[in-house]
Amino acid sequence: MIDTLDATDHRILAVLQRDCAAPLDAVSETVGLSRNACWRRIKRLEDAGVIRARVALLDPAQLGLGLMVLMAVRTRQHTADWAARFARALETLPEVTAAWRTSGEVDYMLQARVRDMPAYDALYKRLIAQVELEDVSASFVMEELKSTTALPL
Repeated sequence: MIDTLDATDHRILAVLQRDCAAPLDAVSETVGLSRNACWRRIKRLEDAGVIRARVALLDPAQLGLGLMVLMAVRTRQHTADWAARFARALETLPEVTAAWRTSGEVDYMLQARVRDMPAYDALYKRLIAQVELEDVSASFVMEELKSTTALPL
């Protein structure tokens, strides 16, 4: 799909990244298309999976989730069965908002949002009760300098 995106598609995506609830008339005017042509392009981008979802970005602090935790996870087990159990465990932990399998010293990096240190401790205990891990170390975000969902287009 990436090969078939043109400058107009990029402009549409830029508008929707800023505000996915922008009225179709406003998007079409901004990118210089008719309402119907713009709608067809957005539909094509959705059908192709370029636009995966339209969501509201919530303020974690306003919801009592002011502590962001970055968790570095190491394991001695590298079997498909263990990886599947780990993935299932993550699905049961709504506090974990992102997870990546990484290269290097750390096998997985997790991002979590919790209320406070006791809430992190409860999350940690629920995680280690579900799957055997060699080590979990946590870093607590002191200041968020940049956080964006917008991709560079």
